[in-house]
Amino acid sequence: MTEQRTQDAVCFEDIRRTYIMGSQEVHALAGVSANFAKGAFWAIMGPSGSGKSTMLNILGCLDRPSSGRYLLNGQDISSLDDNALSDIRLKYLGFIFQSFNLIPQLTVQENIALPLYYLGWTQEQSSQRAKELAGLVGLEQRLEHRPTELSGGQQQRVAIARALANDPVFLLADEPTGNLDTSTSREIIVLLKELNKAGKTIIMVTHEPDIAEHASKRLYMRDGLIARVEG
Repeated sequence: MTEQRTQDAVCFEDIRRTYIMGSQEVHALAGVSANFAKGAFWAIMGPSGSGKSTMLNILGCLDRPSSGRYLLNGQDISSLDDNALSDIRLKYLGFIFQSFNLIPQLTVQENIALPLYYLGWTQEQSSQRAKELAGLVGLEQRLEHRPTELSGGQQQRVAIARALANDPVFLLADEPTGNLDTSTSREIIVLLKELNKAGKTIIMVTHEPDIAEHASKRLYMRDGLIARVEG
């Protein structure tokens, strides 16, 4: 492993992803190499069809590259099977979605603690961790509320707390402000910046330039390739 890679949370080496659509091949990623340094706040941008969603899916172990290598903390996970990828997601990744993806029947505390159940934490341990994280995102007074009783911004805060439950290597945020108004979007991006300042590596897909401006590094995709990197 090179010295550079020891400082990278994620390394893509000539990643390609090809889909077969009828009789045509669609090259969603056409040979992407990138190092996502630990501790940075990345924004991935690009027009529809540029490859940014495919990149996020591969980063999140929701899809595999057709070729190339994906190293997570120095481990090549490009060809792991579904069970191994699921284990990687549970142990090392945190996900924040545009639509929050909370379970409506569960309380705030239960939603936050859900990943810990799958990691085998006890009820007492997971409840305590959920309370701490609810406090971190400013929802310590809402532990027994359900998602339908919360505003959109509060729901996204729950989703962020849940994403932090397993103390992930990095957070993946897919249009985290896409369903929020301008004021609430600003609150969420401030929270993400605070998490980044505290040491969390964040990789965020967004189509909003004003949101991307808050990231320390910006990667622009076009036609399945990296067009440029700023920051």
